[in-house]
Amino acid sequence: MIIQSAHYRIKFVVSIALVLSVWPSTGQSQVTIGQSSPINEYSAIQHPVVGRKGMVSSQNAAATRVGVRILESGGNAIDAAVAVGLTLAVTLPRAGNLGGGGFMLVHIADEQRTVAIDFRETAPGLASSDMFFGADGEVDNTEYRSTHKSSAVPGTIAGLDYILRKYGTMEWADLVEPALGLAREGFSVTEDLASNLRVSKSKLMRNPVTASIFYKADGQEYQVGEILRQPQLAWTLDQLRTHGPETFYQGEIASMLVEGMKKHNGLITMEDLKNYSVIEREPVRGTFRNFEIAAMSAPSSGGMAIVQMLNILENFPIRELGYGSADAMHIMTESMKLAYADRSKYLGDPDYLDLPVEELTSKLYAKHLAEGISMENARSSDDILPGDLAPYESPETTNYSILDEQGNAVVNTYTLMASYGSGVVVEGLGFLMNNNMGNFTLRPDMPDPFGLMGSADNQIMPGRRPVSSMTPLVVLRDGVPFLLTGSPGGSKIITTNLQLLVNVLEHGMNIADATAAPRIHHQWYPDRLEVESGFSPDALRILTGRGHNLRLSAGMGSLQTVLFDGEIYYGYSDPRRPGAMSLGVQYGGNWQ
Repeated sequence: MIIQSAHYRIKFVVSIALVLSVWPSTGQSQVTIGQSSPINEYSAIQHPVVGRKGMVSSQNAAATRVGVRILESGGNAIDAAVAVGLTLAVTLPRAGNLGGGGFMLVHIADEQRTVAIDFRETAPGLASSDMFFGADGEVDNTEYRSTHKSSAVPGTIAGLDYILRKYGTMEWADLVEPALGLAREGFSVTEDLASNLRVSKSKLMRNPVTASIFYKADGQEYQVGEILRQPQLAWTLDQLRTHGPETFYQGEIASMLVEGMKKHNGLITMEDLKNYSVIEREPVRGTFRNFEIAAMSAPSSGGMAIVQMLNILENFPIRELGYGSADAMHIMTESMKLAYADRSKYLGDPDYLDLPVEELTSKLYAKHLAEGISMENARSSDDILPGDLAPYESPETTNYSILDEQGNAVVNTYTLMASYGSGVVVEGLGFLMNNNMGNFTLRPDMPDPFGLMGSADNQIMPGRRPVSSMTPLVVLRDGVPFLLTGSPGGSKIITTNLQLLVNVLEHGMNIADATAAPRIHHQWYPDRLEVESGFSPDALRILTGRGHNLRLSAGMGSLQTVLFDGEIYYGYSDPRRPGAMSLGVQYGGNWQ
């Protein structure tokens, strides 16, 4: 490793000054990680909300309240997760969904195990690797992202049904009821929703059915405080309540969905819907310091990348360098480049190829990568290739995190891919369809809509699930969930989650300070280090001097985080997205 201990002693003094000037809360560290934390820490800047019997953290206040009501009425975290997921399809239409898919981590307390639930969308049977290329060899971007043809087979309803049947305690119909009520009776339009619909108007007005749902009859926008009712979506939810989840895949909802696809050159058939299945997988597992990390496995790329980066960071004294120091930011950036380079080559649908999970998450492999990091100079992306693993063999989304009094936990990250997905609503159904065919690699030399390079193993193939950056995470201490987190953000999901973990587990911040702290992002290509505002100008000058190509970034991600210290539940919703809310459960339900 190219590093000298004297170098670190000198840099440590500089780092302490930067930490004190940039992020004073770093010094409150060991309280949160160790024993019970005081609710109010006056050394901290941000403070999480607290609960005595559980916690729900989501990107929408109405959905969070629904989850808390389920817990207070005696449901467990799995029951609450189903209700929250359905509610977000009503109140957060740009990301919450019935027409998309995603990944969940579920911790089952009485079995003392954590499972990964893959309800990712699949390519329809009629899909092909060249389906979006024109005769001139160019991609038709409108067809690729904003039509019926851009939709993969949805998995959300199947995923929610799966966890409820296997791990829940309540009836499906009762959990549909809150979402149905909000769709039928309507809810007050928030500033966030009104603003978002205004920005997205040109996209959503292209589809007449979509336009009729989210705008008034004359095309005017809904104003803050007005009531948005969604009768078509209410009909769909009523069908789901009355006939169960199977109607989405084999009943009247399925028939209407397929008919809409036929009319508009979409590819999804009744056979595709009937054959869709949820897959329960083993999480990617790793350790960092004294904590166990359980993260989503492939086709999510995030779990392996985060474990790989944490393994690299363990080779450096990140805590001593301090949050926001040039050295810590430099090391983290170099680890990001290395992990994203490996992502480009080795990730795909694990049902179609053997993935080198053990090699990518090997501590020895990470040590080898760490030894190639120079503290003096940034390594050009052109000089970084996916690693040789042979010696080590042996963008719009939303997340919510729920932890109940019994220790059951759910972290769900699900998506339509783009904001409002394809912008398409099938007539009569009322829900937006995904455009997740865009998460496949069109050609290995062509980046996806988030600028990420992919492998040939992620090209379109019938039945295949596209690689994703969605990364729900559970951190365990002594086998018990300690921290749950996840975020939207496309290619920035992985690095957003990584920095939350480092801020809490290494720098000892409480989850509020850890979430609000400025973030960085590098994804190998393009070769630029994106930084949020708030870092020390001195640190940024040092990074520029080492060869980092800095670019100011808008806010990255929207973490929804829950932490349990053994006595008190803490929750915090990222301030980067308005309208989010964490809410603690203050009294228990009937857990019998």
